[in-house]
Amino acid sequence: MKICVPTMGPAGIEEDICQHFGRAPTFTIVDLENGDVAVLPNVSEHMGGVGLPTETIFAAGVQVMIVGGLGPKAVQAFSQANIEVFVGAAGTVKDAVDDWKSGMLSRADMDNACRDHRH
Repeated sequence: MKICVPTMGPAGIEEDICQHFGRAPTFTIVDLENGDVAVLPNVSEHMGGVGLPTETIFAAGVQVMIVGGLGPKAVQAFSQANIEVFVGAAGTVKDAVDDWKSGMLSRADMDNACRDHRH
């Protein structure tokens, strides 16, 4: 299973979580089956590139997103792609994955989406 966390940089499992999904400089992907960690740059239009940040995640074959928060458009896009999203993450990627495994994070839905992120 591949889990993705929006992050502040290239430090992998020890990197800090970026609290703004779409503007995260990187996305860190942890493969729970083999322990591999990959860091992908955010090349979306939010970062001066093209496309949406969700497209990067779709292409990576992620099954679960763990975020601090995200907007309603991202919640909807991940739902349509059958990617589970959990909100409330803080700290490092390791912290977020541990919290998810412990059931401490909430499933994302339109009620807990960040209302300031409608772009």
